[in-house]
Amino acid sequence: MDNKIIAIIIAVIVIVVAGAYFALGGGSDTVTIGYLPSDHDAALFVADAQGKFQENGINTKLVQFNNGGDLMTAMASGEVDVGYVGITPVLSSIEKGVPVKVISSAQTEGSGIVVAKDSGISSVADLAGKKVATPGEASIQHMLLTYYLDQNGMSMDDVKVSAMKVPSMNDALKTNKIDAMITFEPYVTIAEENGATKLVDSSEILPNHPCCVVVASDKFLQNNPNETAKILEIHKNATDFINNNTDEAAGLLPDDIVSDVEVEKKALAGFPLISGLDDSFKQDVMDFMDLEVDLGVLKKPISEDKIFWEGS
Repeated sequence: MDNKIIAIIIAVIVIVVAGAYFALGGGSDTVTIGYLPSDHDAALFVADAQGKFQENGINTKLVQFNNGGDLMTAMASGEVDVGYVGITPVLSSIEKGVPVKVISSAQTEGSGIVVAKDSGISSVADLAGKKVATPGEASIQHMLLTYYLDQNGMSMDDVKVSAMKVPSMNDALKTNKIDAMITFEPYVTIAEENGATKLVDSSEILPNHPCCVVVASDKFLQNNPNETAKILEIHKNATDFINNNTDEAAGLLPDDIVSDVEVEKKALAGFPLISGLDDSFKQDVMDFMDLEVDLGVLKKPISEDKIFWEGS
């Protein structure tokens, strides 16, 4: 047989086999996972540090984003396959038609409003006219501030709100460029260690509120069911490890997030880390979604089937 014909036959076979591999859930070469600079994503960091993705044959590329809005924009453009991100930007993205699904919970609560040492702020009323930083309008922290003010007869119009990169907030607070901030851990605990005062914890603003979740693009879920199942198992195992070995887990988090392991131990023990999508968590998300509609964060309710992955 002519060598050119043989080469063509081999090429066709390779293409067919590769196509079948991906169609059957064989998966992509690299899974890009987006995350925020927060210990809310501790399960991801611990799993990566322990080499659990590699052990399961999953090549990963971890990409950090300043806030959940930026991460979800990257998911919308196909740059990110899986994300550890707050539920507020996820719901906003789904409302806008971004094809993503929540595949697991990650944690609840874990944020707080912190005020500068000499700010004179000791109550929510004292925030009036003050400079308050949030991670951005798309963040769950911005939504929590909106809710907290609303519950106390105030609104965002009563404060001077600005968006700021979370790692920069503590320096801004110390130098009095801002009077207060609402941020996520470990930056709440870090601020307290530096002499700032926590005005209120998010567990007091909205007890047991959902915060970070694990999301994946519809395309990834359709093309990579095997990898999806493995990622969920890895996430669960890493979450269990952290809950049973919090101090050890604190030492496995990235240096650019954890500047002091002893401080991180306190931060990591201060909020619940969870996994999976049980009915209780789904209901908490749906209740939270309704609250966002009431506050005008979302224009209209989103059905449960649009939010959660049916394979969960």
